Amino acid sequence: MAETVTEQEALDVYSTIVSSVAEAVLPSVASLRIGRGGGRGFGGAGSGVVITPDGFLVTSAHVVAAGGAASASFIDGTEHDVDVVGADPLSDLAIARARTDSLHPIRIGNADQLRVGQLVVAIGNPMGFSGSVTSGVVSGLGRSLATADGNGNRRFIEDVIQTDAALNPGNSGGALADSHARLIGVNTAVAGMGLGLAVPMNGTTQAILAALMRNGRVRRAYLGIAGGTRPLPPPVAERLGRKAGVEVHEVVSGSPAAGGQLRSGDVIVSVGDVSVSKAGDLQRLMVEAKIGSKLALEVMRGDQLITLTVVPVELS
Repeated sequence: MAETVTEQEALDVYSTIVSSVAEAVLPSVASLRIGRGGGRGFGGAGSGVVITPDGFLVTSAHVVAAGGAASASFIDGTEHDVDVVGADPLSDLAIARARTDSLHPIRIGNADQLRVGQLVVAIGNPMGFSGSVTSGVVSGLGRSLATADGNGNRRFIEDVIQTDAALNPGNSGGALADSHARLIGVNTAVAGMGLGLAVPMNGTTQAILAALMRNGRVRRAYLGIAGGTRPLPPPVAERLGRKAGVEVHEVVSGSPAAGGQLRSGDVIVSVGDVSVSKAGDLQRLMVEAKIGSKLALEVMRGDQLITLTVVPVELS
């Protein structure tokens, strides 16, 4: 006969998991203080997470936006000067480097394997309280977060993690960890009462972080359209084996899309041999390697399927 687990026993197990995650992750989370550019005093604060022993930390781009000198302090009382290596406002991710080679890196997980209801632990420095720990569950997946880079370029971060773990100002840039103490998200925003958002840690974001570590910036290809998901007519959907494409709402004048004869109302169904059904699919394909390369777009125009060629340029 199976044993009945009491409520107290279940709470004890939950507490043990949260405590063990906190114990493993806390040494890897820094409290960041950012000075204003030009040395004009205090510019802001947030959190950062150590990802390599030789000083690299991931944080949120908006945390380091002030751009001045920075420092990182840890739960053991140590403090180090920090240099901002690079920031990518369109993903709200940044890389900083502490001037030390003896940090404790967090283990990296994969947010693509998360499920709604899964236990998560958020660790950061809200309101200046160092090493704060909150816990909750993944309350939603597949959310989008609007971002902008200050140059008029807007983007949606796709597949953002929504959690009910309490997040407050100062948590930004901190760790969202799974029950195995692996980094699966970088806390980025408070969405509303009882809701927090985190940029997922997966193949896409790891490529962004690698580019920031290597070059201090992320190069992206640019088409010059605004669009959204549109269901395909049943005959086309059956023929192509997919249910939706990306409808072009606007084509920017003088852009690669305009040069390739894309029109408002066209529905992009594939780029090369990769099918697309939402704006995020297109965004993920606009990587550095596509800059200056010819791309074949399969497009539904009216009731016909046509192929157009575009040559993306670098997003400036």
